[in-house]
Amino acid sequence: MNDTSTYKARLEEEKANLETQLSSVGRRNPSNPNDWEAVPQETGQEADPSDRADTLEHFGENAAILSDLENRYADVTAALDRIADGTYGTCSVDGGEIETERLDADPAARTCKAHMNA
Repeated sequence: MNDTSTYKARLEEEKANLETQLSSVGRRNPSNPNDWEAVPQETGQEADPSDRADTLEHFGENAAILSDLENRYADVTAALDRIADGTYGTCSVDGGEIETERLDADPAARTCKAHMNA
């Protein structure tokens, strides 16, 4: 794998999009800036019991969305780290080359097709 510039550009764009999405349902954890925490959607009328219930429901939804986004964000940043350290495109299971088709489909892939579920 010689030219990683196209993959790097795609990953950086996806990282920026993920940060925007993460910010819409959460905020950076003040005690750990590498972590995100869900935030409830406030209605301004939380004294009403049904509004409090809605707020808690939205918080749960945000937490679930945040978890999925954080996982993808970690995959994308790990792929960018692999580009930086020269190991991008190498299967994390057997050290072989990750197929171009696999990287085209998912630039954050860390395994070859044979080890996709590893």
